[in-house]
Amino acid sequence: MAESVSHSVEFKPAILIPVYNHEHAIGITLKEVLLYGYPVLLVDDGSSPTCNQVLKQLAQEHAPQNVSLLQLPVNLGKGGAVKAGITELSNQGFSHALQIDADGQHNLSDIPGMIAKSEKHPHAIIAGYPIYDESVPKYRFYARYLTHTWVWINTLSLNIKDSMCGFRVYPTETCRELTSRYSCGNRMDFDTEILVRWVWEGNAVVNQATKVHYPIDGVSHFNKLKDNILISTMHTRLFFGMLRRLPKLLRGKFCG
Repeated sequence: MAESVSHSVEFKPAILIPVYNHEHAIGITLKEVLLYGYPVLLVDDGSSPTCNQVLKQLAQEHAPQNVSLLQLPVNLGKGGAVKAGITELSNQGFSHALQIDADGQHNLSDIPGMIAKSEKHPHAIIAGYPIYDESVPKYRFYARYLTHTWVWINTLSLNIKDSMCGFRVYPTETCRELTSRYSCGNRMDFDTEILVRWVWEGNAVVNQATKVHYPIDGVSHFNKLKDNILISTMHTRLFFGMLRRLPKLLRGKFCG
């Protein structure tokens, strides 16, 4: 798909922050995000009453700065919350959603650069790839390279530098249409699967380096057993999907 700036659709980005029981970190994260002047959608992913109340107060307090709150009745998982947020922002007329984790691990000073790159490449997903500090859990640091290898196999490409970092800009309407056809997972499998399927559709991924640290409140919702099973199942499913698409992928690789 061409990456030239579209003249038919206004570039109108917003910030998307899925939140699940990060009541201690979200206020700090939101305060820093608001420094950059973009509208913000908080997605309450079925959080506890305590976190829910914090989110309501933040949305009310910062409503003049264009902060809104989408409340999901049950916990869907990170992927489910991101998909719900993308749909909501698309309905509100926003062309792009910059997804940021609530726990403060992303380098928010990179927001202007991510937005600028998205405006330059409006049809691409702008995918952050992490530069870690010493706070990263070692098992995550090494385990993610297994996922990278599977992604490179399933896309027949090394173009995706990191498929697990959630700091990225999504074109809302195209992502909404893609996830209406393919679920792409509701938990930690979402980040990887949507990128693979995005590439399979012939769309571009633009990588952007970003520093990452772990996290303000020490809360992680990665379930080592459940999420690793989901991710392993996803890689298997995508591998067989790649085999079905192999002639098309090879044509695109050598004739594109």
